[in-house]
Amino acid sequence: MTVSTTGIVEPRPGGSDPPEPTAFGIDAFTLDDRLRLFHFAAAEKRHDYLWLLRAFDRGRANYQVLLHAADARDLLAALAAEHPAAAAVGDVQPLLDALAEWQVLDRSYDGTRAANLAEYRNRHYVYQFTQAGYRAYRAVEDVLGASLEDAQLSRLVFPDILADLQALAQANTAGDAEEVYRKLSRLDGVLADMAQRAARFYLMLGDLARTNDTRPEVFLAHKDALLAHMREFTAELARFTPLLAGAVAEVESTGVERLVEHAALADERLFRTIAERHADWARRWAGLVHWFADGEHSESERLQDATVTAISGVLALLRRVTESRRGGVSRESQLRHLAQWFASCPADEDAHALFQATFDLGSPRHVSVAHPDPELVPSRLSWWDAEPVELSRTLVQSGRAPALHGPGRIERDDARRQQLRTLQLKAQAQVRAAASTLAADGVYGHTLDEPETRALLGLLDLALAARVPVSRSVGGDPPSVRTHGGSHGVRLTLIPIQGSTTVRTVRGRLHLDGLRLEITGVAR
Repeated sequence: MTVSTTGIVEPRPGGSDPPEPTAFGIDAFTLDDRLRLFHFAAAEKRHDYLWLLRAFDRGRANYQVLLHAADARDLLAALAAEHPAAAAVGDVQPLLDALAEWQVLDRSYDGTRAANLAEYRNRHYVYQFTQAGYRAYRAVEDVLGASLEDAQLSRLVFPDILADLQALAQANTAGDAEEVYRKLSRLDGVLADMAQRAARFYLMLGDLARTNDTRPEVFLAHKDALLAHMREFTAELARFTPLLAGAVAEVESTGVERLVEHAALADERLFRTIAERHADWARRWAGLVHWFADGEHSESERLQDATVTAISGVLALLRRVTESRRGGVSRESQLRHLAQWFASCPADEDAHALFQATFDLGSPRHVSVAHPDPELVPSRLSWWDAEPVELSRTLVQSGRAPALHGPGRIERDDARRQQLRTLQLKAQAQVRAAASTLAADGVYGHTLDEPETRALLGLLDLALAARVPVSRSVGGDPPSVRTHGGSHGVRLTLIPIQGSTTVRTVRGRLHLDGLRLEITGVAR
């Protein structure tokens, strides 16, 4: 058998997995041995086994590695003080023997406890976790402690990934093998965690969609948080995807082979050769490139498409739940009940009768419409030869005659319109007067009132919208390009300067870095 870099045990072809002659420790565990590790989770006394292993885990956290049966009973008593369910565990000796038989625990002799030769011959046992047994126990605890908090998309990791990629490029350029190994290991772990979180999140959405018919209140309680979470993640992913692709290209420009070589040299896995480490890190780097730098076929693009699809699915599910709650029962439930009725019909005649009563597709719809001018059609003329009468679609489909209604009367509130127009002219006059005051007194040296603040912010918005970014010159001097914005008979000029300026307003202080404001009147 082989163990992949992700920790998944892969059996060899043919179903046999004999251990290698030089294998020891966890590598000596065959496939049957690894599956036998989980017997305690399905045994009759599974709760007793679980509490006993929790006692061993607590002892391990307190650096008590080797435990005697008496030590295990003492730890169980301490656990029972916090968790009363642990007090139900009886004799621990048969439980310890079973766990040792399944190789979850390792059993060895303890001669230090013997006070005489007879006790030494009794071979007092001490127990500790095996490496594989501890992993099996932690896997069971992870399943028992899993919650919805683990099924969420991690949008806050993108700035860290970008910073790590930039630091990785610098470390590879400088030849710092240990820093390359640290950054590359961290990137590999972050990507693995993000992929697992995304998989759990979309599985959670599928479970929520399957349970909405029985418990729609669960979905309605979480829909706003779900939609906001997915939209924020989509926005962050779309914003960082080109930046991350550029950072990956920057790292590749420093030399991929050199990067992999540095990571393989600093890798501390003792039982792998340099060639195996080199191949492993080359594969991990290829996976990272596939995540961010493969364009439309990258994993980040697939994740973004999956999130957009999930948003559409949640909205469709919301529509279904809303319609079902409005009608008392969902359309899907109605069709399922109807299918059950059809399956329960004792004979075909009963099924035909149920179909006729449900859909009524066999009986014709009879309508009667008079000719608009009956005198044009002679009474002796057969209806086969008479001109046909036009029927409306509403009458044929629903049996109801169409009702023609003219357009509704438009109510005009002239007094309210005049009032709004007066308020609009008053506001414009206030802004125009405030702009004139700013042109006369300037914006510095006094506190601007509310109309002057609104006028200044409007002029500043126009000037910044017309501003063209200009790179700074050599030496850090600010660019000499000025930007103008005009409105209400005045013009605001943005003057680049060294340092910053501050404008005091009734709303607070407005700090302008590298800019000075100048307002002048415009000659008509």
